[in-house]
Amino acid sequence: MSKAAPKKAVAPPPPGCTLDINDPQVQNAAIRIQASYRGHRSRKELKEKGPPRVLQALKDVMLIEGSAARLECRVSAFPDPFIRWLKDGRELKDGPKYRYVFEDPDIVALVVRDGELADLGCYSITVKNTFGECSDSARILVEVPAKIKKGPDSTKAKKGATVTLTAQISGEPAPDVGWAKDGEDIEEDDRVFYDIGSNSTTLTIKRVAASDAGKYEVFVENSLGTDESFARLDVL
Repeated sequence: MSKAAPKKAVAPPPPGCTLDINDPQVQNAAIRIQASYRGHRSRKELKEKGPPRVLQALKDVMLIEGSAARLECRVSAFPDPFIRWLKDGRELKDGPKYRYVFEDPDIVALVVRDGELADLGCYSITVKNTFGECSDSARILVEVPAKIKKGPDSTKAKKGATVTLTAQISGEPAPDVGWAKDGEDIEEDDRVFYDIGSNSTTLTIKRVAASDAGKYEVFVENSLGTDESFARLDVL
């Protein structure tokens, strides 16, 4: 038989590190901790039993062409809800253009990338779980610098003919449009005038005369930028 190892002496705890469970202050502290835990558990259980709720609503967002926009709201939902984002009633899929974002504890967001005029519209979110659903909506407003997407073509015309010069334009807010000849703004009358549509502008010249020959300019402008394009009219 081998000899038992001698018992090691146990060092007493440092001063102030002992806890007497019979101490009234210790007992009161334990009661407060238990009550706090029970209150936390009750609040959590109450939350779990309710349908989803929007705690902070979506807000309208201004999107600049080429940039990204983020629609964000806070929701309360347990168990984890099913989230759907829609634009003008059409469901948006999470992918390169639209990104679904989930941030703890209760923030959900939609990021719209590579902003363009087509992103203008009403966006809505639907939050659904086994207890019910809720929804909210907001608009993305798009600002696009004024631009001439396709300028007028140079042309030739015989005296007495009617000539039209057309340019494709874009911009949001809708741009101001003007036409000029040889650097001078065109003063409209019943023979020379221009029309402005949602995405084009057309200059019309009736009963073309030799004096109508020259360099024509179309220009567009809004709060974000300006653009211009030129064409030449030769009269035969």
